[in-house]
Amino acid sequence: MHEPHTFARASLTDWRTFLKSHPDIEAIDAFIIDVNGNTTGKRLPVGDGDKLFSDGVQFSACAPIADARGLGQGPMGIGKVDGDPDGTAWPMAGSLQRVPWVCTPTAQVIVQMTDVHTNRDLWFDARAILRDLVARCHAAGVHPVVACELEFYLIDRKRGPEGQIQLGALPGRSAPRRAANLSVEAVEEAAAFFTAIDNAAQAQQLPVCGTVAEYGVGQYEVNLHHVADPLLAADHAVLLRRLVKGVARSFELDATFMAKPFLAQPGNGLHVHVSLIDAQGKNRFGAAQGEALLRHAIGGAQALMYDSLALFAPNFNSQRRYLGMFVPTTRDWDHNNRSVAFRVPAADGQARRLEHRVAGADASPHLTMAAILAGVLHGVQHQLDPGAPLGGKARRGRDDEFPCDLLAALTRLENSALLGQYLPPDFLRLYAQLKRGEYADLIEGVFNREYDFYA
Repeated sequence: MHEPHTFARASLTDWRTFLKSHPDIEAIDAFIIDVNGNTTGKRLPVGDGDKLFSDGVQFSACAPIADARGLGQGPMGIGKVDGDPDGTAWPMAGSLQRVPWVCTPTAQVIVQMTDVHTNRDLWFDARAILRDLVARCHAAGVHPVVACELEFYLIDRKRGPEGQIQLGALPGRSAPRRAANLSVEAVEEAAAFFTAIDNAAQAQQLPVCGTVAEYGVGQYEVNLHHVADPLLAADHAVLLRRLVKGVARSFELDATFMAKPFLAQPGNGLHVHVSLIDAQGKNRFGAAQGEALLRHAIGGAQALMYDSLALFAPNFNSQRRYLGMFVPTTRDWDHNNRSVAFRVPAADGQARRLEHRVAGADASPHLTMAAILAGVLHGVQHQLDPGAPLGGKARRGRDDEFPCDLLAALTRLENSALLGQYLPPDFLRLYAQLKRGEYADLIEGVFNREYDFYA
């Protein structure tokens, strides 16, 4: 069980100090980060801010385990047989920021849900699960430094005639028609949008450090600086997704982080860079004996990859991403090779690191980070050997052990004794039930292509 007040809370003084610097604020968005990496909560009038920061805010305690639409599936009876009780959500220290992209002057703050009676963390909360895993790493002398990269497409706010999404056009531009991988001109054409991204990130103290045009037509990637706090890094990734979508709306566009929004285009990935530091903050992978330590970390990531796949690819669409190029479907690793699951970039010393390339951009950054760090911890503690680097392009097609679809991945997840040593087994069962329910709701309708096949 968790002790009360395990997360540092923002104070009423924090709120009032913020208002002195932002006297025009009219509302505040108070949101949790749910199991999908979505931000869910309430927009409150500024006059309710004092109550929020002194007493918290109450809403459904099952909100952290809503499905991708924000609807309850009742996994393990939560939100169904228990009467759907409220929890109390408390503002988190350091997360109070202005929302630069909205018309009404608005603030935002991450809130953390607790049991309304015991004031303890909810055992199924993704942020709490990552926090506990990081604490376990630190207790074992494993201190990760991490950073995230997120890919997305800019799309039109209007859907096509059959409800499909379509590429969007920035003001004064036409929708892109060709791929422009690493094109500076493509980024320049979207300069106003990315300047707004940079300005909003600076205002919200998000450590954005670069933007590139990606392989897909109309696809981009935004990178975040590395930090020595994996929980903060995962928060950064969620807040960056919220920011990109918000800024896109201010340009009359949408942004999608779907793992495979266009069948003929590359998917969107969430790539996580990991290194380990010593007590002096020096990169252990770049030090003497660091190569052996790096190999152990890769070996652990390999050992947990397939058991964790339902966290890295959490829905029906996520699985489609594994049909594309530069998307790993084997446990291979290599140096400076983007076709493998575990890439060691061409960098030495303080920049020596592992890039974990398995997750889609729609995955929960907190659960993705927890699964990755579980693998690193497992590999380091057991000195696992990852085998020889691939030394070439990874083969197409899945390993025999690679789960064949979402349902197979969920079964493997909840039955994994190995992953259950690092993440709560009850949570793995709950997550599997949640995602099966979401999948069942998705497929209960008739897809348009079914008429072409079966009518």
